[in-house]
Amino acid sequence: MNKQPSLEKLDFAISGMTCAACAGRIERSLNKLPGVQQASVNLATEQAHVEVVDGGMAPQIEQAVAKLGYQAQLLKPDAPSIQAALPRDGWQVVIGAIFTLPLVLPMVGILFGQHWMLPGWLQWLLATPVQFWLGARFYRAGWKAALNLSGNMDLLVAIGTSAAYGLSVYLLWQHSIHLYFEASSAVITLVLLGKWLESRAKRQTTEAIRALQALRPDTARVRRDGLEQDIPLARVVVGDLVLVRPGERMPVDGLIREGSSHIDESMLTGESVPIKKSMQDKVTGGAVNLDGVLLVETTAIGAETTLARIIRMVEDAQLGKPAIQRLVDSVSAVFVPVVLLIATLTLLGWAWHDGQWEQAVLNAVAVLVIACPCALGLATPTAIMAGTGVAARHGILIKDADALELSHKINVVAFDKTGTLTVGKPRVIQAVSQPGQEATLLRLAAALERGSHHPLAVAVLQHAQVTGLEVPAASDAVALPGSGLMAKVEGRRVWLGNQRAMQQAGVSIDSLQEQALPLLENGLTISWLAVDDEQGQPQLLGFIAFGDELKSEAIMSIQHLHALGIRVLLLTGDNPASAQRIGQQLGLDEVYAEQLPSTKAEVVANLRKQGHVVAMVGDGINDAPALAAADIGFAMSTGTDVAMHTAAVTLMRASPLLVADTIAISRRTYSKIRQNLFWAFVYNLIGVPLAAMGMLNPVVAGAAMALSSVSVVTNALMLRRWKPTVQASIPRD
Repeated sequence: MNKQPSLEKLDFAISGMTCAACAGRIERSLNKLPGVQQASVNLATEQAHVEVVDGGMAPQIEQAVAKLGYQAQLLKPDAPSIQAALPRDGWQVVIGAIFTLPLVLPMVGILFGQHWMLPGWLQWLLATPVQFWLGARFYRAGWKAALNLSGNMDLLVAIGTSAAYGLSVYLLWQHSIHLYFEASSAVITLVLLGKWLESRAKRQTTEAIRALQALRPDTARVRRDGLEQDIPLARVVVGDLVLVRPGERMPVDGLIREGSSHIDESMLTGESVPIKKSMQDKVTGGAVNLDGVLLVETTAIGAETTLARIIRMVEDAQLGKPAIQRLVDSVSAVFVPVVLLIATLTLLGWAWHDGQWEQAVLNAVAVLVIACPCALGLATPTAIMAGTGVAARHGILIKDADALELSHKINVVAFDKTGTLTVGKPRVIQAVSQPGQEATLLRLAAALERGSHHPLAVAVLQHAQVTGLEVPAASDAVALPGSGLMAKVEGRRVWLGNQRAMQQAGVSIDSLQEQALPLLENGLTISWLAVDDEQGQPQLLGFIAFGDELKSEAIMSIQHLHALGIRVLLLTGDNPASAQRIGQQLGLDEVYAEQLPSTKAEVVANLRKQGHVVAMVGDGINDAPALAAADIGFAMSTGTDVAMHTAAVTLMRASPLLVADTIAISRRTYSKIRQNLFWAFVYNLIGVPLAAMGMLNPVVAGAAMALSSVSVVTNALMLRRWKPTVQASIPRD
């Protein structure tokens, strides 16, 4: 049997990229390397995410990127992949402005009848350091691009400004008074200014990641052998007892062993109201301990903590590329060659038209300068980064960029019931048995449920504990998928589950059906129990009725989904009467009762075949097939790990309101992407023809090009103002 090659994911910091053409060139080159399964380069984050076969390829990847004229540095798995460095090239902008302003001011003076024109030799003296010192970066990167038979923004700027500078030197040699040094210097300075502003704006799109990274304390106060000591967080191990005082952040994930306190988890879950926690409750690293001294037993450290997984998930989403970005990359790949062709035609066309080579060169320069693919390259990733960041700040973790893009199309949402729309903590309301058998009914039910973490099992065991029943041991347990379970207790077979479980056991429930009916109509859940008689034939012993409260925000969440034009369904294993009752209370559009895990998935799959974009919301193992079958799966963080790994979206607060909020932020983000792409394309569609027709001065073209990228990033940053429709802050003690 052939062993499947293992895939290793590597992240690299890429320096030297200036536009979408750069990112596309690196991505295409990496994807051609033997052993690379998939490579994705993100201009906004300046990162490359590479999946390689069987590892060991980092040096080859770094060499391949260096060959293209850029630098790649492998990021360590435990290092934050989104860097927070401030742009450091502001000094170049200042120096460029000092040299360029004396060249540009005479143009302003002409408007007021003033003649401040500097001597030609002085203009040359000011323009030369700007051209060849500050502009050296464009020559280096442009030359590398040309050697690789491709183009980028640097090549356009280098060719354009060199043409203007060279023309001016020629005219100065000819003793002409009409020089164009101000055009070449102003373009370089404005491009540098634009890149600096762009870098500052891009840094703000990673604000959410940096805020999460800042939640990690550097040290922890550990109690070992009765002594307390402050040690670096990296030295804490699972099982250590960590002391957390009021006002301090939790350094680790763990269980409270001593003390009680209110915990602020707002940065992790979006829940603004502190939660009261005491012994045996879980706490999460990064949360703030408000008012009590806690002794916490460490259960997870480093990359395995909840905070680390949250950061990793948000980073993965921000580094990914949705389908619309892949289309833009295809356009960017041919953009620079087309611009070079247009600029050449402009030069020849104007020279042929009136023989004015000076004007022809200036018009060609304007075409080269204004046609920059930066805005196209930044339009999508900056919006994705801002959208996933603000979603994470409100407790919504989106696994990848495709999930964020697809969520805006959702028109059907299917909910599981227990733990999703209900609190998930049912209790025993009533036990009905054959005459004189109530204690036996509860004993046998508790025996079957011992060791199970299902909410109904917990309710039975708690009820048995309160009533002081002695619970016997069960053996040979067999799960009945979607129905219940069967085991042997005290030598007899016992069945416990819904009506389908009784049908599988061949047991009639008619004798107690009349007593169960009003409970079902009131929305209670019924578990039936049957046991072998002396002849070994299963007989109905009774049933247990469970009640579970609806979440306080459940009705509001359905209303918000309806306001977004979305159909809302219920998929539950409950009996039809109980399911319909819940459906009526919440105003659901459709209710599917007595659903098995497989049939839930079938319902979702059928809806997709009808052309719907379906979201499934659940929290249990039995929801995993439906979560996988849906276009977008939503998992509650309070649910099972299986559900969270299967789902594309994890809701850090167990509130169904976050489902509508996810769709809302997805729609807002996708709207920003479309706006950015529209303006990026319109900018070029209008600017390039105007420049070719001689209606744009190169200086104006340079300013427009610099502002285009800044405006795209700024528009994406508007997403940071997004707020959930309703802040679900339910006080909990």
